[in-house]
Formats: sequence, structure tokens, C-alpha cells
Amino acid sequence: MDLPLLPPVKPMLAKAVTTLPVADGLYYEPKWDGFRCIVFRDGDEVELGSRNERPMTRYFPEVVAAVKEALPERCVVDGEIVVPQGDRLHFEALLQRIHPAESRVNLLAEQTPASFVAFDLLALGDESLVETPFGQRQARLREVVTGTGSVHVTAITQDPATAQRWFQEFEGAGLDGVLAKPADLPYGPDQRLMTKVKHVRTADCVVAGFRWHKSGPVVGSLLLGLYDSDGGLQHIGVAASFPMKRRAELVRELAPYRAGALDGHPWQDWANAQVNGDGEHRMPGAQSRWNAGKDLSWVPLRPELVVEVKYDQLEGRRLRHTGHFLRWRPDREPRSCTYDQLEVPVRYDLAEVFAG
Repeated sequence: MDLPLLPPVKPMLAKAVTTLPVADGLYYEPKWDGFRCIVFRDGDEVELGSRNERPMTRYFPEVVAAVKEALPERCVVDGEIVVPQGDRLHFEALLQRIHPAESRVNLLAEQTPASFVAFDLLALGDESLVETPFGQRQARLREVVTGTGSVHVTAITQDPATAQRWFQEFEGAGLDGVLAKPADLPYGPDQRLMTKVKHVRTADCVVAGFRWHKSGPVVGSLLLGLYDSDGGLQHIGVAASFPMKRRAELVRELAPYRAGALDGHPWQDWANAQVNGDGEHRMPGAQSRWNAGKDLSWVPLRPELVVEVKYDQLEGRRLRHTGHFLRWRPDREPRSCTYDQLEVPVRYDLAEVFAG
């Protein structure tokens, strides 16, 4: 591969803010919620680089074929791999695409084909564009990328009112916020130079178990549950990101709830289970798709504790990303923690988002 930038290249990142920034010279884009991907193309040679610098090329053969049709012969393009299903993005189907068996990869490429959304041009031909201002990079991106059914160029605007409308409406199509980028911004790999505004909500959840932290006998994450309409406690995700001192405190706080916890526990059969076939229920003991050696064993707790967590978005019946611990809720009865409390975004047609 003979390009001005060679893999691996770490993508430019964004820092989170709570409100949409407004200033002269800002560009706004929808925040696509998929797998971040930098595409390197040199003729028939294509590599799909990931945020963690591990190539994803083998998992998305249909994306490799699509970018050969849509991107210039020699280029480096930053973007996102997503899986559209119906009128919205489907993140769970995207997670399923990471599979070690080639036969399964090829089958999923046909059953749940992925698309690529381009939003930055880092190199073209022999020219590196990382020092070129973003306003010029995005204009050139639109000149050289041919939009197809599987390759899209992201929508963009300099109107804050339009960006605010996107923030409110596009969540219904599976997107999770808005990005803001200064017109004069160079491309800074692994630097948080952009700004992102994401949806933030809270929920009261039952704590029914925990996992140990990899560094030692302290709590790594809390396993969260909500009761469904049939009275079953569904595992919806985890709360993590505690300071180390707090992890040690949690061991003491949770200790009284460990005694006899597995007797009659709603998840007692899940300890070594895999993900259900429908992909909607992720069990505490399911194998990690990203690290087959990662220990996902868990310690059951009597489901008597309620915690308030902050989260951004749902994927089916579970949290899209890790929840953030806010506070214990001793005033809440665990059985009152149901799905009814969760806000569901109004549906929005994904085709309208792709159309810009």
C-alpha cells in the first residue's frame, strides 16, 4: 500500500458538552453510532482501520467492495460503519458482525449488510490533508466520493437551528447526537478536538450482581436489571467507571447482599449462557465479542438494591453504552423499576438522514 498515510492511524476524537455550541465558523454533523472506521484505499487494496487500530477488513467484505466503487482510487477517508435495518440503524446487528468464522462473516454480510458513512478526507492521491482546514476537507470529500446505496457522505450544516433539529429528530433513526467542528480545524489523530452533544437520561435500576475489576478484589461494574411486563428481571447493561477508592467501598456496601443470592436468583441459569438468538437479551455471562479471553463471570446479589444511573440511549431492551452511577435509591422498591420509566424516541426515517 503506497499512501501518504498508512495504517494504523488513530481517529480524531470529540469531547462531550451538555449543550450545542454556537459560534462563527462551526460545522455541524449528525453523530453516527456505529464502528468508527478509517478506510485506506490504494487501488484494489483496501484496509478498514478501527479506533483501537485493529483492522476490521475481514468482518465487512461488502464494505470493502462498496468503497472500491465509491471512493477515489487512492485515498484515506474517516467515517463510520453502520447497519441500517428498516428505518433506523441497528447497533446490535452490527455487534453480531464481529465473528471469528469466515463462513459466518460471509453469511452475515448477506443477511445484515453494513454501510459506510464518510465524514472526513485525510489523504487523496499523494497529498496528505491532515493539516488542511476542515472546511476545505469536507468540501473536497463531497467532490470525490460517489454516493451509492452502501456508501454515504454525512449530512452537514452551519446552521445551529438545523443542528438542534437534527439532535432532536435523528435519535429516532438510531443516531445519538450531533458533532461540532471548527472550519479551520486540522485533523488531529487521537486528540479530542471536536465537540459532541449526546442525549442524556436517567433510570432507576435493580442491582442484581457485579463483576470484579481486572486489577484486583474491587468492584468493576454493577449488573443492572429492569422488570418487564411479565414480571421477569431483564439484564439491561452495566454501570461502571468508578474511581478506585469507590470500587473498594462498593465491595463493603454490596457484601450483605451476597449471602444466599443465587437461591432463586432470576439470573441463576445465565452464569455461562450465550446471547439469545434474538440478540435482544444480553446475559451477564455472555462471551465478549471483542476479547474472547475477557472474564465476564459475575457475582450474584439479592435483587434488593436500586440505583439511579445516567445513560444515553437504548438498543432494543438494553442500554446502548455503559451506564454511569449517580446514587443509591433506598426509597425505591425494586419491583417498581420497570421499562415503563424509559423514554422512547419518536421514530424517524433513516433515509431522510442519509439524504441530508
